[in-house]
Order: sequence, then structure tokens, then C-alpha cells
Amino acid sequence: MSSQSLLVQGAGSWGTALAMVLSRNCYQIYLWDTNLDTIKAIRSNRCNERYLPGQKIPENIIPIESIEEVPDTINKVICAVPSHAVRSSLNLLKSMPINSICIATKGFEPNTQNLNHVVAEEVLSNSSITVLSGPSFAIEVAAGLPTAVTISSKDIEIANDYASLFHTKTFRVYVHTDYIGAQIGGAVKNIMAIAAGISDGLGFGSNARSAIITRGLSEIIRLGMTMGAKKETFKGLSGLGDLVLTCTDDQSRNRRLGILFSKGYTSEQACNEIGQEVEGLNTAREVNILAKKNNIEMPITEQVASVLDSRCTPKEAVENLLNREQRKE
Repeated sequence: MSSQSLLVQGAGSWGTALAMVLSRNCYQIYLWDTNLDTIKAIRSNRCNERYLPGQKIPENIIPIESIEEVPDTINKVICAVPSHAVRSSLNLLKSMPINSICIATKGFEPNTQNLNHVVAEEVLSNSSITVLSGPSFAIEVAAGLPTAVTISSKDIEIANDYASLFHTKTFRVYVHTDYIGAQIGGAVKNIMAIAAGISDGLGFGSNARSAIITRGLSEIIRLGMTMGAKKETFKGLSGLGDLVLTCTDDQSRNRRLGILFSKGYTSEQACNEIGQEVEGLNTAREVNILAKKNNIEMPITEQVASVLDSRCTPKEAVENLLNREQRKE
């Protein structure tokens, strides 16, 4: 086993899956979560049945109930908590000698429209920051099925460092420096997945889904370019790759949310049915605010936000998109 130890914040499906990837490279992983029932279950049963049923958790993953249990020799953290918990989770690390953080959360901070790297910079100003993103369902990653992701940082050496930690025979990691683009692609595709789920749930077919993916990518690029991202990032894994996966496969919570909306579920009812965090709910509201602030045309985002806030029905949202004036592509 490697002498290096790492902390993973978040024992949901994604945090646990990433801990399992790291464990395959023989690192000792401390896995923390505020849900003590989950931590106790992992400790006693060596599995996370709620989030990753049937997956045996290796012995070199140590579930912990408190950050105080983390050895003071650990200086690298992977943050995989929901977006609304990123700030509070990182705040717990202020007394630790953390020098780098890998953000594996896809979303925006509620009420501020901040990307997660901004939150991390505000909380732990002396730590370097990387972002892990790309098309990756947690259950497939945990099972060791082939997956390709990106790790990005403004310092390519830091990105390479984390890439070497994660890279395995089945978990392939590419690196680049556009950490803003990686975050926008990873977050906003969830909005498009909700829209695709609504469209499919209403029976509008494959042509409509393809149109949502294509026009959705245009919205992602417009927002990304405004926020300083590189256009080419959105052609890659953390852009088009993640968008296609999330819009077309029912493992996607956000796509399932859209399908449930099409059947008349409210946001609360749909989230209860899914039983896990659905990042697209908050992302749609925050991105809709960002778009209006910056005069960015994002009609799919606007209609999804209207459905979430019960300003229109799913059917009306689709009709609103279809009734927009004709224009050049």
C-alpha cells in the first residue's frame, strides 16, 4: 500500500466511487460524511447499499464520522459533497495543512451563482485547486467499468499530480487548464438533462432529444465564453461527452427528474422518488439568474427554471420553445 493518505469529503455515490478508484492505486483513503448512518453502515458492512448497492468497499477506505479523525499528515482533499455543502465542508479543513483541493462537485453555490473553485478560493485561499469532471456514472466507476474524465487546473502540474493519483487501467484521466469551462460544462448539462427527460417523458421522440442536446450545447458555450472559458473545452469530455451521457441514459438523476415532471410530479415529489441529490434543480435557478444578469440567451434553461418554480407546465415549456421566432443557427 502507498504511504500516501487522502481525504474524500462526501460518502454519497460519487464520493464513494472516487474513493474506490483511489483505493485501487493502493492509497489509504479517509471517507467522511455528515450522514453518520452511511458512515456506520460502511464501517460495519463494507458496503454503501443506499448509494452503490452490491459494491464491496475495500479495506483501505476508512469511513470517519469527524474531520478530527483525519491524520494531520494529509494535505490533499477530494471534495465530492453536493454544491450547497461545499463551503461548509471546506470550512472544516481550515485548521489542517491542506495545500491542494480537487473539486469533484458539479454545480453552482446556491444564492451566489459562484462556481465551486471560487468557494474553495474564499475558504482555503492558500490551497491550489483542481476540478474533476466528465461523463461518469458513479455505479459504473465503482464497478471498474471503462471511464474517461478530465482534471483541470490553472497550474497544469497540479492537474498532472491529481491525474496520477486517479489514473488506473479503467479510469482514464486527461488534463487541461480550463477549470472554468470544465465546471460550467459539468453543471449546466444537468439542466439540459432535465429538459431531455421532460421531452422524452412527454413522448416527443429522439429528434426532439437531439435538438435539446445540440441547442443545449450552444447555451453552455454562450455562458462559458462569457465567464472566461475556452470554446474547445465544450467539445471534450467535460462538455459534449458529459452532456450526451446525462441526456440519454436513465441512470442520470436529472434526466429522471425531467421524466417525473412530465408525469405531473412536483419538485419535492420527484426528489423523494429519486432519493438522492439532484444538482440540476439548484443549477437551473442559478444559471437562469446568471443568464439574465449577463444578457445571455439561454431559452432551454429559462423554460426548465419556469417548470421547477411552477410558472408553467412541462408541456407549456416545450411549446414555448417551439413557438420561438425563426432564426439562423
